[in-house]
Amino acid sequence: MTTREHHRILKATAIVGGSTFVSRVFGYIRDMVVASFFGTGMAADAFFVAFRLPNLLRRLIGEGSMTVSFIPVFTDYVKKGDREETARFLSSCLSLLICLLLMVTAAGVLAAPYLVRLIAPGFIRYPEKFSLTVSLARVVFPYIFFISLVAFSMGVLNTYRVFFPPAFSPVLLNVSMIASVLLLYHVFHPPIYALAVGVLAGGVLQLAFQIPFLIKHGVPFRFTWHPFHPGLKRVAVLMGPSILGIAVYQLTVFINTLLASFLPSGSVSYLYYADRLMQFPLGIFAIAMGTAALPSFSSLSGADLKPLGDAVGFTLRLILMIAVPASVGLILLREPIIGILFQRGAFGAASRHATALALLGYAVGLSAVSGVRVVVPGFYALKDAKTPVRIAVVALGVNVALGLALMGPLKHLGLALATSLSSIVNLVLLVIILGRRLRNMAWETMARSLAEVAGASAGMGAFLFFFQRWLPILNAPEFMLRVVRLVLALAGGGLIYLLSLKGLGNLELTYIVTTLKKRRR
Repeated sequence: MTTREHHRILKATAIVGGSTFVSRVFGYIRDMVVASFFGTGMAADAFFVAFRLPNLLRRLIGEGSMTVSFIPVFTDYVKKGDREETARFLSSCLSLLICLLLMVTAAGVLAAPYLVRLIAPGFIRYPEKFSLTVSLARVVFPYIFFISLVAFSMGVLNTYRVFFPPAFSPVLLNVSMIASVLLLYHVFHPPIYALAVGVLAGGVLQLAFQIPFLIKHGVPFRFTWHPFHPGLKRVAVLMGPSILGIAVYQLTVFINTLLASFLPSGSVSYLYYADRLMQFPLGIFAIAMGTAALPSFSSLSGADLKPLGDAVGFTLRLILMIAVPASVGLILLREPIIGILFQRGAFGAASRHATALALLGYAVGLSAVSGVRVVVPGFYALKDAKTPVRIAVVALGVNVALGLALMGPLKHLGLALATSLSSIVNLVLLVIILGRRLRNMAWETMARSLAEVAGASAGMGAFLFFFQRWLPILNAPEFMLRVVRLVLALAGGGLIYLLSLKGLGNLELTYIVTTLKKRRR
């Protein structure tokens, strides 16, 4: 049973990760276009703050708390096999969600000035910047309605082990934003409104893409006003603590944005672009694996916790095997990666260097953030949403204290480092407590795997360091030559890492290779 779930997690991770990879590629094309047209000036800062408002709520009540609280309950209904009751639960949940989202959207549009004051009080000193941010927020805020329904679709489809549609849909958002900038840049004044229109259109396209797949799996599209349905009560019991947990994380993002608004102009944009680069490995591997793991963990929860402990330990070792070398690569290649992706037009060398500092701070905590993504679903599978909240509150306190202490001497680098260090505290506490609950985390195997990953990552890091000394990537005279050098560095470092792991006999790598060989046969 456990081996089958290992295989399911790997398969689902490959599907979600592959779709996310395509999305991230288009996302970076989008960021290249945005950086080229808008740089890191006032308009860019205003848009990033405005876009953060619906994104914060999306993670809070959309694909965050709603998904993690919905899937365990919906899994129980699917297991029972009562199609009529399952359909009644789904229609009740969808109807209530639509009503709540309409109210949230209307409130957000009306309260935009107050929300901007709350999330970026430093903008108040600049009336033009503040006014632009409020106007942009009112345009993009309805995005929360569409993307939250996409998140509901993700919960339904993932329970049925259908992972492609929700994972691929962000591609449509990125394409919409790119097209809006290229086609509407000269239509709007100021031109940044074109980007806001692209966000709204992207939300509509993402939701429309889910509908055929929902119909195929028999999701009822009818209005059923049954707010006291027993299933909804169970979802609400889980959703309350999970909202608090995600709220704590989003509060961290909010505090960083708030503090960055008091730093020199451009600091918000530096942190944004660095975070976008962090989202590449996080989205392809950590978020993909966490998405794949929740349905599997939920199906393994029961009286015997041994299979669940084995699955959580395997998933954590697997994600660290990927996240640790990714962190090393981002740290050592941060300048050339940012230079190749963003340095053009209004985004100059100074912006590249400042963004690279932010990426350095964030990359330190990549492994911890990735680990949290796959450990927290273990608590939700046990119907325990309170413990991650308590731990997240501790991590938030660490982040605020370190952010205030480090932003003075280190500016935006200090804020990024504070986020990373608080994430490390978060992961350590989560693993210790969940390990005690499950009693089957295989600590010796975990220690051995981490030692092998650290050793192989050190070898890869040495290669990247000397490659940069021997063949500086950004010193190449032509853009394509810089790209070729970066690809060679990444390919060479990755090959050294994999060969080192193989030579050390890493169990996770051996399992992946064996699984791929079986599928080939």
